Amino acid sequence: MKEESKKEDNDKIKNEVQSIQVDISEAVSDGIYSNIAIVNFNMEEFVMDFAFLQPQIKKGKVRSRILLSPRNAKLLAELLFANIKKYESSFGPIKNTLKHSGAEGTGISFSSN
Repeated sequence: MKEESKKEDNDKIKNEVQSIQVDISEAVSDGIYSNIAIVNFNMEEFVMDFAFLQPQIKKGKVRSRILLSPRNAKLLAELLFANIKKYESSFGPIKNTLKHSGAEGTGISFSSN
């Protein structure tokens, strides 16, 4: 009986999530280019800074900061992984030629605590 109730609750949550309407302003819809991502976390949250680093100048500027709960950070990682698999099945493998610590200002690099 409890298992049935859990399934009904999960179905209800899925239906609610699917029916959410999200509006986006014109400024946000343009997007922001980032070639560096810095991720830090503590027990309560993940902080993701997206920055732009000009290749000739070794100084970047954070363009956007996203704060997520650990649960939502994990859901985001799963969503990205699933979409990368879909992308690669359509367009072929993504070549990862850069190290995670950065590669002389080219491409995106990631840093975390």
